[in-house]
Amino acid sequence: MRMRKENLFLSFIAAVFAFTLMMFTACSSCNKEKPADNDESQSKTEVVELITENVISLNRQDMFAKFGGDYRWYETCIVLKDYLDVEECDGTVDAISNVFQVVTEKSETSFDVHVFLYTTTKDTATVDEKHGFWVEDEPLNDEAIKVTFAEAYNKVMEANIVKPHSRQVVLRKEIGPIDANPQYIFGNSHAQVYVDATTGEVSGKNPAFPDNFAKPLGEWP
Repeated sequence: MRMRKENLFLSFIAAVFAFTLMMFTACSSCNKEKPADNDESQSKTEVVELITENVISLNRQDMFAKFGGDYRWYETCIVLKDYLDVEECDGTVDAISNVFQVVTEKSETSFDVHVFLYTTTKDTATVDEKHGFWVEDEPLNDEAIKVTFAEAYNKVMEANIVKPHSRQVVLRKEIGPIDANPQYIFGNSHAQVYVDATTGEVSGKNPAFPDNFAKPLGEWP
C-alpha cells in the first residue's frame, strides 16, 4: 500500500514537471515570436513629406562638409504633385532640386568650376556634378529668405490672380536691371506668379525687370 502511494506521488510529480516544461516551451516560443513582429514593423518604410526648407538645409550641410563655406547656392527648384490651376492641388511636393557651384583653384592662373545638382524625392536622393558656370542668378547664401515655400504657396492660392498651368516653382534671385529680393516663381515660360521670399508680396510681374522689358528668348525661369 505504501509502495502504491509512493508510485502515485512520483507519477504526480512527473506529470507536474511535464506540464511545467510544456508551458515553459510554449512561453519561450511566444517570446521568440515577438522580436520577429517588432522587426517586421520596423522594416516598414514610412512615407515622409518633403519639406523644402529641410531638404535645403540637408543639402547645404553636405556642401559645407565637403567644401566649407566656399560654395554658392543659386536655386531651389520644386516640382508639385498637381498643377497649380487644378482643384486637387494642395501644395504637395514631388521633388526638390538644389543648385550649387564651387570654384577651386588649380594653379595661380587657372580655376576649376563645378556645378552640383542635388535632387530629392520621397524615394531617392541623388547628386549630379558637372563642369561649367551657373549664370543669370545671384547667390542665395546670405539672402534674407523669411518666407517658407508653404507660406509662398498659400499666398499664391489666396491671391486674386490667375494660377499658371504648371507644377514648377523655383526660388532664385535673378540678375536683372533692378536689384530685387529672391523670389518664389510659380509657373513656366507662358505665365508666372512671383512671391517675394523676404516680404511675401505677390505679383504677376518680375520685380527684377521693368515693365514691358523684353527678355531674350529662352531666358525664362
